[in-house]
Parts: sequence; structure tokens; C-alpha cells
Amino acid sequence: MGNAYGFIEISGVTAAIDALDLMCKTAQVELVTWERKLGGRLVTLVVQGDVSSVTQAVETAVEKAIKKPVAYTVIASPHEETVKMVQLSASRLKK
Repeated sequence: MGNAYGFIEISGVTAAIDALDLMCKTAQVELVTWERKLGGRLVTLVVQGDVSSVTQAVETAVEKAIKKPVAYTVIASPHEETVKMVQLSASRLKK
């Protein structure tokens, strides 16, 4: 779908779902994968799309989500090792 990844790490599953909903409604992005750590207390969402869409989606989530993300970034043209890492995470969800 695109050539950029957006990462948001946020506290709590409900907050993560809220952030994902905002991102997908704001811009043409799609969820690639998500990870829960610390029993779901930290959730990392990874979305993909073109650079401007991913940037807009992440910025909207940072500004409007019910909780502020603890970390976030946009990676344009991710390195193949980064792509492998995201694909590994996504493959775990399919099992």
C-alpha cells in the first residue's frame, strides 16, 4: 500500500484501538501489525501508507487520542531489515 511505516506506542489496548481508529479515519493508512507488551499495558501499532498519509495519521493520533503515545515515529522508505522485522511481527498475528 505504501512506502512508509508509522509506529505508535501507547498505554493500554483501548487507547491503542482509539488511536488506530483515528489514524485510519484521518488518512489512507492500514494496520500492518500490533504488539502487546507488559500484559497489554503497552501496545505498539504499525500502520503503512504513503509518507504524507502516514505522517498525517500519526500526527492526528498524537494530538487527538484519548491518551498521549509514549513514543511514535514515521519511517519513510524503511530499510529491508526494518521491513523484515515488521513482517515477522505481522506473521505472528496470522498464526
